[in-house]
Amino acid sequence: MKIKYDKQTDILYIQLNNNPIAESGEDNKGVILDYDSQNNVVGIEILNASAKLPQPNVVEYEMA
Repeated sequence: MKIKYDKQTDILYIQLNNNPIAESGEDNKGVILDYDSQNNVVGIEILNASAKLPQPNVVEYEMA
């Protein structure tokens, strides 16, 4: 998994795996889901991230 925040464009992208993107769809306004050919979610793109998240450039990682 990779997480990238681009401050210039204010976009947060969460890449879940390396599968090629076959299709994208806007699930909610400003939240785009990328799917592979098997309809599995490959990535999540959040537009205007600073308006939707308190600190888009801070990542907390937890394993259970």
